[in-house]
Amino acid sequence: MKTVVTTAYRPTLSMIEWADRVSIDLSLQQIPRNKRSIEKIHADENADLLICLKERLEFYPVGKKEPFFFHPNSAAFRTKRPLQNDPLIAISGLKRGDSFLDCTLGLASDSLVASQWVGSSGKVIGCESHPVLAYVIEQGLKRYTGMPHLDEAMNRIVVVSSDAVSFLKKLESNSFDVIYMDPMFTEKITEASNFIPLRGSADYGQLTEQWVAEARRVARKTVVLKAHFRSEDFERFGFARRVRPNTKFHYGVISNTSK
Repeated sequence: MKTVVTTAYRPTLSMIEWADRVSIDLSLQQIPRNKRSIEKIHADENADLLICLKERLEFYPVGKKEPFFFHPNSAAFRTKRPLQNDPLIAISGLKRGDSFLDCTLGLASDSLVASQWVGSSGKVIGCESHPVLAYVIEQGLKRYTGMPHLDEAMNRIVVVSSDAVSFLKKLESNSFDVIYMDPMFTEKITEASNFIPLRGSADYGQLTEQWVAEARRVARKTVVLKAHFRSEDFERFGFARRVRPNTKFHYGVISNTSK
């Protein structure tokens, strides 16, 4: 499905200029809004829609009425708690100054927690295979101003538009401390409403032997998996499952410290 770029219903000059830059950056056609509704543009263009608003980008896949856009999401409250107690930090063994590769960036919530924790001497990279979603997240991380305590953490995250396996193959062995993967759940979680606009657009690639093997090769310390509590991927791929009572997802870890 192709994607076209436009502006808000009543565009300002700055929105039009931003749309110009976005269309160049992503090599996408820019179209005039002409006060058309989202549904009308979807029908007229038969295309997904990327809208440049005053302060953010919104992505409307065909058939979706709710947009995908960047927001710190759960990182907003997770980073206001003691980070050493966050399950991702505790289970992964991530330390200050470490490097963290998020194979499934999504809304970057986990990458934000990791970036806040590793600090200015650390490194965080996130992979998103859909180029438009990767761009929306990248721009959001640069532009979002609603939570000053996360400004530095957001600016440290590097977004890579690539599927995880392809990116991992390019990396040297033992080049990241922690590799993290959170494949999109095969079972719907009602609370995960932020992911509704992504269904049909985001990569649904499930965990594979190759993916895990490449992650183990690249990780110095640990490979961490987050998955639905019913998932059999923990046992199938050799992750030590960390059960979290009364939650709908668990973490699993493969330790590489002895390799």
